[in-house]
Amino acid sequence: MTVESSKTEIRRVAGRIGAEIRGIDLGDPEKLLPETMAEIRAALLRHKVVFFSGQHLDHAAQVAFARRLGEITRLPGAQHGTHPEGFPEILVVDPDVNDARHGTRFEERLHRKSERADSGWHVDVASVVNPPAISVLRCEVATEFGGDTQWTNLVAAYDGLSRPLQQLADGLRAEHALHAGVRLLFSDEEDLEIIRKRARETLVSLHPVVRVHPETGEKALFVPPASVSHIAGLLPWESDGILDILLAHLSRPEYTVRHQWTPGDIAVWDNRAVAHLQPADLHHTDYRRRMYRVLVLGDRPAGPDGFVSEAVRGEPLAPFHDPEEN
Repeated sequence: MTVESSKTEIRRVAGRIGAEIRGIDLGDPEKLLPETMAEIRAALLRHKVVFFSGQHLDHAAQVAFARRLGEITRLPGAQHGTHPEGFPEILVVDPDVNDARHGTRFEERLHRKSERADSGWHVDVASVVNPPAISVLRCEVATEFGGDTQWTNLVAAYDGLSRPLQQLADGLRAEHALHAGVRLLFSDEEDLEIIRKRARETLVSLHPVVRVHPETGEKALFVPPASVSHIAGLLPWESDGILDILLAHLSRPEYTVRHQWTPGDIAVWDNRAVAHLQPADLHHTDYRRRMYRVLVLGDRPAGPDGFVSEAVRGEPLAPFHDPEEN
């Protein structure tokens, strides 16, 4: 299905999620008309993730475009990670950068310690009490092969559950924390250092298992495997059994879309309605991607029963203001 305005073409790229937007130049975001931004936002809410190709934005333009979608946010201080010089709003997404911060092949090590085959699926910064609403990811360096990113529609996943399971999930809460989807061992010195770091800095929040979208009213199955440790209030074997069902269901192929990156691509996704999966097929190669991510501030998730997310450890995300601008 293709929807067109005088300038904009919106082309669906998968059955339940994803669309490519053509005919819009993001190079000078300040000049985008309000009606153009309204088209982009409507497409984002409908298709959950939208793709722009051939944009080749610089850092300033990416930040400016993200600001047209809402207030910018990021984790405080060193928790944010590495950013380009002069642009603290941006996170550099590059395995070499992570290796420099955490040790060689850090991402590969964590992948090999996954509790489940699907443990990589995640919502950006889900361990905070108010996860970002929108993520804007720009590709600067792509790989010759592989390196694709996948997204899954959490609204479609909820809709695909039987009514009794929906009713059960509607009243549950799950605890979210960093690296919850991997098994770290006290007998492994490198693992032990990660455990110590988590104890000092980790964020922990209690979110509804089903999130009501604040703009569309849709219900989303908000249990990304990478951050969910357990369902609150249940015995461990009860929690594990229910999570096994929900997590296996969440990323069924019919709910997903896969994007093959080329330099100049931009993906924008509704972090309230999708989970995504970074590629693991490059760990055994020398290929590297280089991406840049900007986050838009979100609110506290609310469940169908009125429960609103609670912080267990750590502060909420806040609008980011560069101290050098003051």
